[in-house]
Formats: sequence, structure tokens, C-alpha cells
Amino acid sequence: MKRQNQSSVVEFILLGFSNFPELQEQLFGVFLVVYLGTLMGNAIIIVIISLEQSLHVPMYLFLQNLSVVDVSFSAVIMPEMLVVLSTEKTLITFAECFAQMYFILFFGGTECFLLGAMAYDRFAAICHPLSYPMIMNKRVFMKLVMFSWVSGIMVATVQTTWVFSFPFCGPNEINHLFCETPPVLELACADTFLFEIYAFTGTILIVMVPFVLILLSYIRILFAILKMPSATGRQKAFSTCASHLTSVTLFYGTANMTYIQPKSGYSPETKKVMSLSYSLLTPLLNPLIYSLRNSEMKRALMKLWRRKVDSHIF
Repeated sequence: MKRQNQSSVVEFILLGFSNFPELQEQLFGVFLVVYLGTLMGNAIIIVIISLEQSLHVPMYLFLQNLSVVDVSFSAVIMPEMLVVLSTEKTLITFAECFAQMYFILFFGGTECFLLGAMAYDRFAAICHPLSYPMIMNKRVFMKLVMFSWVSGIMVATVQTTWVFSFPFCGPNEINHLFCETPPVLELACADTFLFEIYAFTGTILIVMVPFVLILLSYIRILFAILKMPSATGRQKAFSTCASHLTSVTLFYGTANMTYIQPKSGYSPETKKVMSLSYSLLTPLLNPLIYSLRNSEMKRALMKLWRRKVDSHIF
């Protein structure tokens, strides 16, 4: 049957893990715990850095921005995902799907650039400690943060508008947990070759370029660490760098595999697992990796806790 020339789909059906109905209840419980943990961990970081004046320095202000992005990213994806897991088939309107895809790309793109800016900040602090206050002054910090957020907006606006400019004339079942670009694009009733070229190029620029810059920054940091006289200092620095690189590789690696080939050869179930890696695990792990293991963050948390306890006593 020949497809129509114009859009006739007014809503989509998110299938989720409907092929494995026996797993949906357990997955719902796991994802709910992950979502609550993500909200709590990132909210603690945002509040601590906001209230503690001593943490108003670029390193922690970058972390605060990252936590805002992670909370927002999770809020866009997780509630809808929980609904999908709690029902057999979940309807989502054309407009809701557009909005969800837009904000996934917005916060995902912003996180890519923020992680790159944070790696540059650590490179400047460790490799050029004497000139760090000049390299990463308030003006440079604001430019990097603004560039990250504005770039996220531009990526989301261009890509989402382009995807939904294609006609959708059926079928309308999205074999995914949320409205992500590749599975939605598979339903388009038009030739998407030009968009795939754009997606490939965009992924290289938005994902791979920051990732390569992060790796180069950490290579320079590694050489600086090796020159440290203290074995304890080297061990601590190595531990921090390994944790950061784990988080970065998890986020960039799975995002790259998902977006570099919108009509890739991966099975739908594999695509779902890859999407879960950066949409669930990264926002959950970032607070643990970047902040809550940090001694200054722990001291600030204890200071605020004691202040709260003292206020209740008196």
C-alpha cells in the first residue's frame, strides 16, 4: 500500500518493553528508585553550592550547572518512561512528542558542552595553577556556561524542527521508551538521507569534538599528575580523573552510538539499553562521581547540616 504524501498521524504509541511484559513491573520499580536518587543527589548539589559562599568558584559552579541539566534531563524522560512501563501501550500526542524530543536534545547537547568546559577548567587548574585565576576568570566562566546552554538550544531547535518537518502517515508505533530522534525518524514517510548526513556531521561536532578535547585535556592532566612529588596526591588525582573519564565515556559513548546513525543496524532492544545508559545512569552517577566524593562538598554539607540542627535547637 502506497504511503500518503502528507502527515496523517496525530499521535504516537510508545511501545517501551512491551515485548517483555513480565519484566515491566520490576523495571518500573528500578527506574523509580533511579529517578528519585537522581533528583535527590542533584538537588543536594544545587542547594549546597547555592548556599555555601566558599563554593562559588568555577569548578563548583560548573557542577551546579551540570546538576541543573541532569535534573531537567531526567524530568523530561523519566515520568513518561514510568508511564510507559506501567501500561501496555502509551499514547503521546504529536506536540508532546515534539516537546520531549526538543528538551532531550536541548539538555543532552548542553551537557556535552558543559562536560567539555569542565575538563578545560580542570586542565587549567592542574596544569597551570599559577595562572588559573586569569585563565578561568568570571568573564571566561560566564562565556563557557552561556555557550553551553545556547548551543543546546540551537541543536534542539534545528534537529527537532527538521525531524517533525517530515510527513508521518503511519504506522505510528515508536518502538522505544520515549521520543528520541532515531526511532521517531524511522516512521517518517520521506527520504531522510540528507537528515542522516546532518545527524552524522552534527554528532561529530557536538559529541566527538568535545569528547576528543576532554581526552586531550586529561592526557595533559595525567602528565602533570605524574610529576607530582606526593604519592598520596597522585593516587587521589588518578582516582578523580578515572571517575570523571568513566562518566564522560559512558555519556559520550552511548550518545554517539545512538545518534551517529539514526537508521543503524542495532536492534530496537539494543537501542533502548544504550539510551538508558546516558538518560538514566549518567544523571544518577554524576553527583557521586563529581561532587559527593569531594571533600569540600562533604565539609559544606556537614556545615549546612550543623547550621540547620543548631537553628532547630535554639
